[in-house]
Amino acid sequence: MGYKHLIFPKGSRFLVTGGAGFIGSAVCEALLSMGYFVRCLDDLSTGSKENIRPFFNNPGFEFIKGDIQDYDICLEACGGIDYVSHQAAWGSVPRSIKLPLLYEGINVKGTLNMLEAARQKGVRRFVYASSSSVYGDEERLPKTESQMGNCLSPYALTKKTAEEYAGLYTRLYGLETIGFRYFNVFGKRQNPEGVYAAVIPKFVKSLMAGEAPRINGDGSQSRDFTYIENAVEANLKGMLAPKEAAGAAYNIACGGQISLNRLYYTLCGLLNRELPPVYGPERPGDIRHSCADITAARELLNYDPDYSFEDGIEKTIEWYREHI
Repeated sequence: MGYKHLIFPKGSRFLVTGGAGFIGSAVCEALLSMGYFVRCLDDLSTGSKENIRPFFNNPGFEFIKGDIQDYDICLEACGGIDYVSHQAAWGSVPRSIKLPLLYEGINVKGTLNMLEAARQKGVRRFVYASSSSVYGDEERLPKTESQMGNCLSPYALTKKTAEEYAGLYTRLYGLETIGFRYFNVFGKRQNPEGVYAAVIPKFVKSLMAGEAPRINGDGSQSRDFTYIENAVEANLKGMLAPKEAAGAAYNIACGGQISLNRLYYTLCGLLNRELPPVYGPERPGDIRHSCADITAARELLNYDPDYSFEDGIEKTIEWYREHI
């Protein structure tokens, strides 16, 4: 089904925080392609102006460079806005273990600033990025929203705390919030650079250069890899979901389970590489297996992911061939 058929009230105006980032820029692109006004708020600390440069000639696009830790900036950004897609955050479990105070400031205080600004400015619906990391050491598969474990990293705890604040804002103040527990989203514009890059762009870049990337652990650990267009669909459908869906967070994934070894050999096949994998130590704070039950998102958000892992990885490789 996708999202191209979705219709918002005439004249609807959207704010995407972290709109210069990987997921945020995809949400901006989708909304602009549908003809809506989009304001992007980003401090460019992890996002890139290159991701949004194609939008600057669109009269329906506005960019504010600013930090969500600045409440006045959040108020300014929410002015005249009907729907907020809050994607601004710092990711990476290992980096959060090194920088817990920074993550608290950006991911918790920044989210609270945005929630309060949205409330004060009369925003109709506030959707936001959470993470599958909130499940922590809960080992049962597939992951269901009601079964939570202990957090394994500051990053996971900041996302869990943001969910609590969002739920509170729905119950206490009536601000309709919907969270997305993303499961390993991948696709175009995902940054392959740096020590904290996500696994798929990192693997692709190395293999395209004729080098074998290091796999943390033995490669048997698994993830529910989710193509970017599925995450965009969730954002748009979350904005239009019935009021009864508000105040909760939902798994956004494909409901599959792909091991890192399978990922590696799939990429080798698509890139015509024959390189034996290189294994290294496991990363602290990582969840070993991840697979989502997406029943709640299907029933309450009408989420119906169009793209399988196989479909998404082929499109991703096509994009990287043109841009790396």
